[in-house]
Amino acid sequence: MPPTTIPLILDVDTGIDDSLALLYACASAEAELIAVTCSAGNVDARQVAENTLAVLELAGRSDVEVALGRATPLERDLVTTPETHGPRGIGWAELPAPRAALSSRHSADLIVEEARRLPGEIVLVALAPLTNVALALRQEPDLPRLLKRLVIMGGAYRVPGNTTPVSEWNVHVDPEAARAVFSAWSGAVESDGGVVLPLALGLDVTERAKLLPGHLARLGDAAGTDGAAVEARVRSADAPPPDNPVLRFVADALRFYMEFHARYDGFYGAFVHDPFVVAVALDEALARSVPLAVDVELTGEITTGQTVADWRGLWGRKANADVAVEGDAELFLERLIERVGALAARVR
Repeated sequence: MPPTTIPLILDVDTGIDDSLALLYACASAEAELIAVTCSAGNVDARQVAENTLAVLELAGRSDVEVALGRATPLERDLVTTPETHGPRGIGWAELPAPRAALSSRHSADLIVEEARRLPGEIVLVALAPLTNVALALRQEPDLPRLLKRLVIMGGAYRVPGNTTPVSEWNVHVDPEAARAVFSAWSGAVESDGGVVLPLALGLDVTERAKLLPGHLARLGDAAGTDGAAVEARVRSADAPPPDNPVLRFVADALRFYMEFHARYDGFYGAFVHDPFVVAVALDEALARSVPLAVDVELTGEITTGQTVADWRGLWGRKANADVAVEGDAELFLERLIERVGALAARVR
């Protein structure tokens, strides 16, 4: 493995923006995608796994191991979000049934076994509810020391939530898992001051990555096709679909996502949380963070799932997370267009 590559495991609940995150990882030369683990969230776990296998196959990476995780949150009933991602999680897009089989390993087992195999090398990027990560920590309490870094898409630290007034989707689905993960790092920090804190990117930063139809035109141009036709397709199902399979998938998936944001957020575009987080995992210079003590509310009458960060140090606890407060969304979007465009050009 070249020394410049970063071994990645992505934990996903694929999902439209998870799909883009998978494409971004596959398109990034510095990413050594070891495996993808699947968690219930945007859709049920089996559908997540099918979507993940299909997107990897689309990207020419059916060699990547894909493992299925737990079908439900740790203690709560599963909620999914078909209104956001569509009934199958990929919007209006259609993909062939994947030919590759799922791994024989459970997601939590895979995370633990790979972290033990490559201690201090793997970056685990959690783009889903933290169920699989919490289960891995139950098996291996030393996981905070075995990983090079945990990077989390989750939480809303100084902004409103996107699922309740105070909670972000991934944390909302399994708040017990989120609390368990932050608590595990608190314990590791208390016993070993040298442990690397997880990097948590919440809505404060990820909602700065706003993908608009014009970006799809540039993506088409980067792939060597008619960018205007790609933009037309993301605006209307009546426009002809692009011939390129990657661009067709992206346009049809994102059309659903953009229609959702038009209804609920007042703009025709999409917050692309998950690929932004993968980009930061590969290049932490894209974000600025501050170390904070973070906990998750579990029993509040109207605040369950809130990520509470101690900005003033009132708890007197040591920091257990690096919370992102700024991110270079424009540079990320440039890289997304360039990299996914080049990937699309390769897999015609």
